[in-house]
Amino acid sequence: MDKDFTERELDRIIEMAWEDRTPFDAITFQFGISEQETIEIMRREMKPSSFRMWRKRVQGRSTKHAKLRGNGVDRFKCSRQRNISGNKISKR
Repeated sequence: MDKDFTERELDRIIEMAWEDRTPFDAITFQFGISEQETIEIMRREMKPSSFRMWRKRVQGRSTKHAKLRGNGVDRFKCSRQRNISGNKISKR
């Protein structure tokens, strides 16, 4: 992997990947990494059993893949989520 992320950026990537309604496209937009790179980060940063549980949950999940989402699901914003500002992490 080419990119060096700060601990805070890694935490945010993992948090976004765990959120069921945050598509991989949002992670790509904010951090410039592909779905496969996100999966590699999750594999590296999580315990093996936690990673397997996460992969089983997100694999084929329509809310994690924008192309699989229905027309009724355009955007979702968690009450704790701030605006995405390019590659910058919003202040917490």
